[in-house]
Amino acid sequence: MFHHVEPFAGDPILSLNEDFQKDPRPNKINLSIGIYFDDTGRIPVLDSVRRAEAQHVAKGGPKPYLPIEGAANFRSAVQQLLFGADHEAVTSGRVATIQSVGSSGGLKVGADFINRWLPGSEVWVSDPTWDNHRSMFEGAGLKVHTYPYYDAASGGLRFAEMLSTLRTLPPQSVVLLHACCHNPTGVDLTRAQWDELIPVLRERRLLPYLDLAYQGFGDGIEADAYAARALASAGLSFFIANSFSKSMSVYGERCGALSVACPDAKQAVNVLGQLKFTVRRNYSSPPIHGGQVAATVLTDPALRAVWEAELGSMRERILAMRKKLHAVMQAKVPGRNFDYFLTQRGMFSYTGLSAEQVDVLREQHAVYLVRSGRMCLAGLNVNNVEATAVAMAQVLAQGLPRR
Repeated sequence: MFHHVEPFAGDPILSLNEDFQKDPRPNKINLSIGIYFDDTGRIPVLDSVRRAEAQHVAKGGPKPYLPIEGAANFRSAVQQLLFGADHEAVTSGRVATIQSVGSSGGLKVGADFINRWLPGSEVWVSDPTWDNHRSMFEGAGLKVHTYPYYDAASGGLRFAEMLSTLRTLPPQSVVLLHACCHNPTGVDLTRAQWDELIPVLRERRLLPYLDLAYQGFGDGIEADAYAARALASAGLSFFIANSFSKSMSVYGERCGALSVACPDAKQAVNVLGQLKFTVRRNYSSPPIHGGQVAATVLTDPALRAVWEAELGSMRERILAMRKKLHAVMQAKVPGRNFDYFLTQRGMFSYTGLSAEQVDVLREQHAVYLVRSGRMCLAGLNVNNVEATAVAMAQVLAQGLPRR
């Protein structure tokens, strides 16, 4: 029956993480998987989350199925987090939101919706983007293309080329955009660039699809929502998938949402209905626990203040690691400019290392990066950042081909 089924090659990031776990070397360093680790190398349990979870568990009670679209308090809290409680898009009821199984689940539900209700629309993702973006949209039956984004020479953004490409796309093309903390490069649009991009999206009648998995890790919770709020204020229709995996350190709870900003409340009702139908045909309804913990953190003023402080500390620790890595690299390899480590934002950086150099880094120094050269800065700490920089400098000195 299944003789024709091909073996699964494995996800490149998750498989690399499995290899890291098997590595017996005591000083191994994992900078591959997108998880925030603290300065002791552990996944933190946030005090705000622990207290919210205790409140939720203490209530006890039955555990019925949630509505298809998820819990109302969670969905409302998500809208206020993304757009602001007083934003016209929220107060007018023109945002349709579902609680999803992580932001990945939200991305896939949105992809299925597009395939059903915008037939012929094709998807454009940044070059490069998170590998799973292409997989999920193609898995929904959509054709996926790329637009220019990362500039390997400068470690920055090919913004002019990006705009030029988007101006050629047919109406109703879907444009996948990272709202902040671009994965995998760490290169973000500035506010001025978003303001220049939005008129192009409107004039070409393009459909933005924002991925916001790292809100709070760039410039702060409010600042990192700039793209979503600017698009909504401009009156554009768009999708936005967001996640609490990183910002609340609740990875395994699969806690996320998908929101669709619509032209008016009537269309939002219809969109929500079809999103629910899509969910019903997929996983039927989301889980209770993670969503209620997140909703409690977001809506309890005391817990919200604790969470914002904890998230701020995580953001500042990553920034400190960026600065330390830059300083050591600049000292060890004086002929190169590593300023891109300081201008890139969030958990990730494109190091500029080639796949061959990454292999040497792993095999000879036990430092694990994705073969694209992506580094997760959140895996660095005071005990391993200098060793990482020294290893990278030694690999660069070997003269292997550099990206």
